Amino acid sequence: MCEKKLEVSEVQQLRSAVANQFRFEFFIDQLGVQSFLGYFDTEAPDVMKVYNHLSFSISYNENQVIAVNMTVTQEGAVTLPLEAAVTIPFTYSVEWHSTPTLYADRLSVHGAHNILTEPVEIHWLSIVNSFVLVMLLVALLALILVRILKKDFARYMDISDLDIDDDSDAQDDYGWKLLHGDVFRYPAYSSQFSAMVGTGFQLFVLVLVILICSLLGTFYSGNRGALYTAVVITYALTAGIAGYVSARMYKQFGGEHWLANALLTAGMFFGPAAAVFMYVNTVAISYGASSALPFGTIMVVIVIWALVGFPLTIYGAVRGRATAPALSYPCKTNQIRRQIPPQPWYNFIPLSITMAGLFPFSAIYIELHYIFISVWGHEVYTLFGILSLAFILLLIVACAVTVALVYFQLHSEDYNWWWRSLFSAGACGFYMYGYAIYYYNFRSEMSGTLQASFFFGYTFIISYAFCLMLGSLGFFVAHRFVYHIYSSIHID
Repeated sequence: MCEKKLEVSEVQQLRSAVANQFRFEFFIDQLGVQSFLGYFDTEAPDVMKVYNHLSFSISYNENQVIAVNMTVTQEGAVTLPLEAAVTIPFTYSVEWHSTPTLYADRLSVHGAHNILTEPVEIHWLSIVNSFVLVMLLVALLALILVRILKKDFARYMDISDLDIDDDSDAQDDYGWKLLHGDVFRYPAYSSQFSAMVGTGFQLFVLVLVILICSLLGTFYSGNRGALYTAVVITYALTAGIAGYVSARMYKQFGGEHWLANALLTAGMFFGPAAAVFMYVNTVAISYGASSALPFGTIMVVIVIWALVGFPLTIYGAVRGRATAPALSYPCKTNQIRRQIPPQPWYNFIPLSITMAGLFPFSAIYIELHYIFISVWGHEVYTLFGILSLAFILLLIVACAVTVALVYFQLHSEDYNWWWRSLFSAGACGFYMYGYAIYYYNFRSEMSGTLQASFFFGYTFIISYAFCLMLGSLGFFVAHRFVYHIYSSIHID
């Protein structure tokens, strides 16, 4: 293939790479094969050799590559001198084997990316175990909440039949019923709130579409470019959902600056994502890394957003504002705000939000670990069934915990539940980023500015997206819960 003359400094770098067991990776028709650069004898660690001959065995079906295997042998390996230059000849050989395996099934036979049966079974067992435990906890929580609500309904219905002036038992009225004049008071910073909820719902639809397409086999797992392209296009096509939901909610809150709200919605996710991407890509260009996207690709993404995503956001905002019905709540809102009494320790905002994010994260952290290994280890991820199950589990736990915390908050006579429900469900995103920090420092072998920029930059985008998505769904479920309990009692 070639003869490479290595200077003394390059030989020292190669010796260091062999000593630290560095590996190299080739991609043959998007199928990766890996091997160590060389080896050294533990009894004579100064004697280091580099592999210079690669033997490829390639299986094919007609004109398509199905599987690739690569082997190296110690015979003929070149010894790296301590303090001298060296010229190394690099050679390779290829054997071709015909196979009846179809192209669509080639990942199942490709040795480098074929996951062994036992790890897959363990993977399924772990996610099913988490699913069963979480469902039991959610069912227990729902049972307790239903029993408490039944007692509340019985007590409030009895009190509502009493004469308040004649019966002192009516003075025992307490809890969430007392908030009927404030519980539906619109949240502060309604434009920002609406934009976050609308963007989060758009991201939920985006994830749902990508998961369904993955389960149907739309994307070939070995081609990440197709998946990334689908994400960009789907994000642009679903931008109208964010504009519609945000403008509709903002109009119902009585907002008048609909254009500012639409612009805020359009940049709620795209703005931070673009800023992080520009920083990461600038770092990659400064290092001369091949992972830096070319200028043409960046311009295509900008054009897609400018000509598709942004106009759809504005159009969705116009439609949402025009079709927004007037809100009809079961309770009228008082003009004067009710004073909030001192709250118990478990309603302390940082503590409740911290606990709210812990339960959903505990349900998915195993799958999150596998995803990190796949994405940052440049492996092929094919277990979309498990991923979908983990995603459903995440939604169930996040919504259930949010409803429970909203009830406890209302029971303590605190009616500021709007923003709390958003951040309670979205707190799982903070845990995801916290786990990323742990993974980078204790589970990965990454280091340096380039790898840190890529890892923490793109992980921040994903965590931020999940924060918005889970927060939006948690708010919708909490809003439905609050509406239901207040419409089930008689308010005088």
